[in-house]
Amino acid sequence: MAKQSQHENFDQILLEAIDEGLSSIGEAGKASIYIHLEGRFNIKKQEIPYKLNDFSNALKRIFGLGARHFEILFMKKLHAKFELTFKWPTYEWPLSKWIIPEMTFTEYVRLVRESFEAANDDKVEMGVLVNEHEELQK
Repeated sequence: MAKQSQHENFDQILLEAIDEGLSSIGEAGKASIYIHLEGRFNIKKQEIPYKLNDFSNALKRIFGLGARHFEILFMKKLHAKFELTFKWPTYEWPLSKWIIPEMTFTEYVRLVRESFEAANDDKVEMGVLVNEHEELQK
C-alpha cells in the first residue's frame, strides 16, 4: 500500500509540474489544451501520468516542434520540485563522459519516478520542494 501512495504522490507532483508549465501560455490557453487533450485525444488531466507517451504524442500533434519546448519546461518544473541527483548512462568509448544523452520527456519522468521511489523505499530522506503541494494537503 505504501508503494501505491508513493506512486500517487509522484503522479500528483508530476501533474503540478505540467500544470505550471502549461500556465506559461495563460490560464485560458492551459484550459484550452486540457479540453483539447480530452476531446480529441481522450486524455483527461488526471490520466496524464498513466498515458505519458500518448500525452507527449498529443502535444506533438498540437504544437509540432513547439511541443519540445513544453516538454523541456515540464522537466524543469519537475526537477525544481525535487532535490535529486541522477546517474546518467555511460558508454564504452573514451568521450562518453562528455556527451549528454538525448533525454526524452517520458524517459526523464521515468528516471525521476525511479529515484523518488528508490529514495522512499530506502527510507532515505529526499527533499521535495512542494510548497503548493503542502498547501493542497491542508
